[in-house]
Amino acid sequence: MQAFRRRKAAMHINTPFIPPSSKPIPSPSPLNLTLSTLLASGAALGHSPSLLHAAFAPYVYGTRSGLSIIDLDQTLPLLRRAASLVRDVVKADGIVLMVGTKPSLRKMLEKGKERLGDNGYIARDWVPGLLTNTESIFGIKPMLDRGFLPDLVIFLNPADVRPGLRECVIRNIPTVGIIDSDMDPRNVTYPIPANQESVRTAELILGTLTLAGQEGRRMRLKEAEAKAEREKERRARDREDMRRRAPPRRGRDEVEQ
Repeated sequence: MQAFRRRKAAMHINTPFIPPSSKPIPSPSPLNLTLSTLLASGAALGHSPSLLHAAFAPYVYGTRSGLSIIDLDQTLPLLRRAASLVRDVVKADGIVLMVGTKPSLRKMLEKGKERLGDNGYIARDWVPGLLTNTESIFGIKPMLDRGFLPDLVIFLNPADVRPGLRECVIRNIPTVGIIDSDMDPRNVTYPIPANQESVRTAELILGTLTLAGQEGRRMRLKEAEAKAEREKERRARDREDMRRRAPPRRGRDEVEQ
């Protein structure tokens, strides 16, 4: 009996108890996007292979359970390229229009607009002629100064807003869009192959783009503050130089003599 107890004690492994951390696990930031994050959001799930568009075939990894599987190894660099574009547009004080016509997209659109500030606008419904018949919608003044034209348009569900895609082509406005397997990726300037029907995927992609735009906005404001400070210092130096070069004032006695 004692030998049995000794063997049991020798086989027992004393593992130290480590209490769990009280800090909450941080959620993955869209700026640190990874393939696993995209996969967890359902971005790789496309439509049935029978609905596959021929131009989308290079972005398909294969088929599984009757669905086309989108190659996320291609989606990730394309998403990063689009995020860099949004950052550069906002840094240059450009206007970004975000379009999403589904009710499930409205909350994320509002959050994206909040991040971009006065550089971001949203459209929950696409009015035909929004970019091509502006005189009837906005009046003559915005049309004359071209103040109605955005510098970039982001489509979260471009398959449902095809008139908007055509108007952007007519006005030569670059577009970014989530393209599913049943759509031609050539319809947008910067396609992002992903599951268009997934709300989580749309939220992840829009979050990535708007956070990049927020970074560009901070960079622009920081550069503007630094430029204003340099201008202030230059004016102070100019005033000091003018004061030194100015001839000394003559006293009243010297003037009378």
